[in-house]
Amino acid sequence: MQLSVVIPLRDEEENLPRLHPALTSALEASGRSYEIVYVDDGSVDKTRVLLKDFAQADHRVKVIGLRKSFGQTGALAAGFDHATGGVIITMDGDLQNDPADIPQLLAKMDEGYDVVSGWRKDRHDPFVTRRLPSMIANGMIGAVTGVRLHDYGCTLKAYRAEVIKGVRLYGEMHRFLPALSNLLGARIAEIPVTHHARRFGRSHYGLGRTLKVMLDLLTVKFLSDFATKPIYVFGGLGLTLCAGGTVAGAVTLWEKYAQGVWVHRNPLILLAVFLFLLGVGFIMMGLLAELVIRTYHESQRKAIYVIRDTENVTAAEV
Repeated sequence: MQLSVVIPLRDEEENLPRLHPALTSALEASGRSYEIVYVDDGSVDKTRVLLKDFAQADHRVKVIGLRKSFGQTGALAAGFDHATGGVIITMDGDLQNDPADIPQLLAKMDEGYDVVSGWRKDRHDPFVTRRLPSMIANGMIGAVTGVRLHDYGCTLKAYRAEVIKGVRLYGEMHRFLPALSNLLGARIAEIPVTHHARRFGRSHYGLGRTLKVMLDLLTVKFLSDFATKPIYVFGGLGLTLCAGGTVAGAVTLWEKYAQGVWVHRNPLILLAVFLFLLGVGFIMMGLLAELVIRTYHESQRKAIYVIRDTENVTAAEV
């Protein structure tokens, strides 16, 4: 199988009858073998019924029905786990992504890229509630991760299977897939794609996701810089706090002997003790994190590196 198209859906009964023929037509025109993996994320309308009809009419259509709504991250993870194509394409099921852009993604990927991200350059969404928060989030993500894209929020993307299947998704980390792929050494490109205004249904996103982006970004930064060496961040902070406590203690002693200020009347002594103990706590936390990381890697025999390719190396040696 050359292509797998993974589409998470939730209550898209009005869009599916238009999406499926357009998607099938675009994939047929690509000339590559393909499958379509629809993931029903706990829909309560007739989405599941339509998907069942599609699957019965075409054996290349897979349907994964989740017991409840697990969100876009959970739906994409389920789709990735059941996709068998060498290239996995993701897109939304609300007709805002255009299936006709798939050949452009594939053409860019044929240039040697591992991830090709769509950029909704001419985006048809409300500015204040959708586009402005997205612009802010894209800037923050690019600055923190070093992977600068115009549009992290565009679901229309293409991934090499060996890259995306090496990324484990939790929480709401789907928007960071290019940055997480970069941790595995993926080569990333971005191309403009068509974006349509939503015609049916309603968006499941709002301003509330901006806070989630900021919190998830902290996780991504930690994973990218300190996932295998947490003692550096916790220990570094702990040593800084201990140093601050030591300085505060030294000032307390100087005031005692140089100015006659008794220790029990000097609030600096409390700051010294607080900072020092807090610093020791952070160092201990870093050591515990190191034990957890080593248990995680060694119990699963999980390597701390990712191989791109080999020459004259057998599967047994790998």
